[in-house]
Amino acid sequence: MNVSLFPVFLVGLAGSVHCAGMCGGIVGALSVARGPVAAPAFPVPVRTVPVRSLAPVAHVAAYNAGRIASYATAGALAGGLAGSVAGLASLPALQSGAYVLANLMLVALGLYLMDAWRGLAVLEQGGQALWRHVSPLLRRLGPGTTPGRMFAAGALWGWLPCGMVYSMLVTAMLSGSALGGAGVMLAFGLGTLPMLAAIGLAGVKLRSLFRMHRVRLVCGLVILAFGLLGLARVAGGSAAGVPAHWIDVLCITQGAGA
Repeated sequence: MNVSLFPVFLVGLAGSVHCAGMCGGIVGALSVARGPVAAPAFPVPVRTVPVRSLAPVAHVAAYNAGRIASYATAGALAGGLAGSVAGLASLPALQSGAYVLANLMLVALGLYLMDAWRGLAVLEQGGQALWRHVSPLLRRLGPGTTPGRMFAAGALWGWLPCGMVYSMLVTAMLSGSALGGAGVMLAFGLGTLPMLAAIGLAGVKLRSLFRMHRVRLVCGLVILAFGLLGLARVAGGSAAGVPAHWIDVLCITQGAGA
């Protein structure tokens, strides 16, 4: 199936306000490994890196590279799983149903960011079983004083139970292949990169800004609109006078090659 990567990138960009609220998890895990040393501002250990050096930038880059790599891996698994039932996925009714589900997940994500409905929290609770096996590895890494350790920390943190990631994995399944699924999650991860990189370099004050309710509300409304427009397009129409070709560009829909 065809999945446009541009709306996936936009969802990652708008939805990364959720990531700002979840940064404390990895900071806590790294601080456990540090022992008595004060926990740094996510994700750069500023107490152990000279301020004037380029090390903070390298650490932030390594951390986010690991995180996005884990997203791409999860996307490849999801897309490969869907590709294994390619015969069923070629049925028009199932294709339409899959696109409806993907856009419903966007609606749920938008409401989740707005704190209007916490349904995705159920998925995050379901992912706790996996995280119980991953989190001990994070604690064993020790202080994040090298890019290698920060890459490994990011790769592990990418498996943290997250409703936003789970909602995008549904879209990754629409690609119908491991390569396509990896591409979807890579686009999503790159969308989250600007905000998380900024948080990593600027520290706690910027994280607090992105956690403000009105910021989450605006970003949630954007994603909610993506989902509703996508549902309108799957139904075969346009929404609020928006031309169909613009909806195809901005939303997860059945394109010409689907």
